[in-house]
Amino acid sequence: MTLRTESPIRANWPFDVRRLPFYYGWVIWGFSALGILISIPGQTMGMAVFTDYLIEALHLSRTQLSMAYLIGTVGSSLFLTRAGRWYDRLGGRVTMAAASAGLAIMVLFISVSDSLAVHFGGGVVVSFLFITLGYFGVRFLGQGILTNASRNVLLVWFEERRGLVTSARGMFVSFGFSVAPLVLAWSIVRAGWHEALWELAFVCLVFAGIALVFLRDNPRSCGVLVDGHTHEDQVPVTPLRPSATLDQARRTPVFWLATLSLGIHSLLGTAVTFHIVSIFAAAGRSQTEAFAYFLPTAVFATATNLLCGWLVDKRSLKPFMIVMLGGFLLGAIGLLHLQHTWGYAALVVGFGIGGGLWSVTSNLAFIRNFGPLHLGEITGLCTSIMVFASAIGPALFSLGLDYFDTYAAALWVCIAALVLLLGFAFVVKQSAPNELANVGV
Repeated sequence: MTLRTESPIRANWPFDVRRLPFYYGWVIWGFSALGILISIPGQTMGMAVFTDYLIEALHLSRTQLSMAYLIGTVGSSLFLTRAGRWYDRLGGRVTMAAASAGLAIMVLFISVSDSLAVHFGGGVVVSFLFITLGYFGVRFLGQGILTNASRNVLLVWFEERRGLVTSARGMFVSFGFSVAPLVLAWSIVRAGWHEALWELAFVCLVFAGIALVFLRDNPRSCGVLVDGHTHEDQVPVTPLRPSATLDQARRTPVFWLATLSLGIHSLLGTAVTFHIVSIFAAAGRSQTEAFAYFLPTAVFATATNLLCGWLVDKRSLKPFMIVMLGGFLLGAIGLLHLQHTWGYAALVVGFGIGGGLWSVTSNLAFIRNFGPLHLGEITGLCTSIMVFASAIGPALFSLGLDYFDTYAAALWVCIAALVLLLGFAFVVKQSAPNELANVGV
């Protein structure tokens, strides 16, 4: 079985990784983690810090900005399955470098969206169109292509320790995501929101150049063995497993269980992050408390991710997914009672544990059940649905606030969906390590 990547850049350019005294998969681990962090401008926690500044600069209401975010994100989701095919053909090296460079351009575009709106006549309609285009770009390139490619590029470099390695990456990423809102808020206070976006764009451009030089698509193209084995090692023999196509994968219950479970987290997590200041204010809590919430949540997520990543390499994903959904349910109930100390604690613990297991599930569910050959396309469809769900979240919560003067109505919708998915998770069979699901191949 071979990976269907045809990178236009030679694997031995500008150096041959076989000459290095260590396994190059660990370098890929670093780039995989950094790639996900570089996607922060396209993630909700990155854009959420700029929400109030954009509302003021563009003269839009909170609901109008939420609708722009919805349209831009939904629009981006429609192209992510095709983007997954690009990854399958071109590999992670080219895909990650191009996505990072494109993300830099779109971040710069958002930074001048208020000036462009004025130049083209101003008004709500013009401002709405420009910020919608900006949101489309950062969501498609950041949350979509760059994040998906960064996750996938590591999976083919490790097999025996895949769960542990991806969880170690998740620990690093969780910490980065938890401090990002605080760092961005500090950067805005220090220099201004335009300048903070310019700094983000510069970081994206630097990463694109470095990735083009140092990234490699897979061990086979570099002439090395997976997991750092040499030809002299007693390499464990893994049964050759067929890979499912996208059409075969999406006809299985396990695909939809994993995708919808990841999707409900995207919907709920994005909504909470996007409106984090407003949600905490409605519960009588300050903006400082709102941004500080990410840190303890990340501690629980990191600990859960690392522990479960070590455990899952020899076990079925099913119990981990059930606990993940239970964590999200606990967090949603905590949100309903955020004004109480126990509600805040339930939010932190539930979303922390759920988030840590979300990372485990998103890393392993598709390659374990469907193999690596069409991984980009299969995860592209999942990412498309997750991005679509993340687009609905902020608008759902904003409309709920407009019509009911509370976020509770939207929360009850999410709680109902989580209960249904929990029931689904109990009955769907999932593959154990080294076992391919029955996909008809």
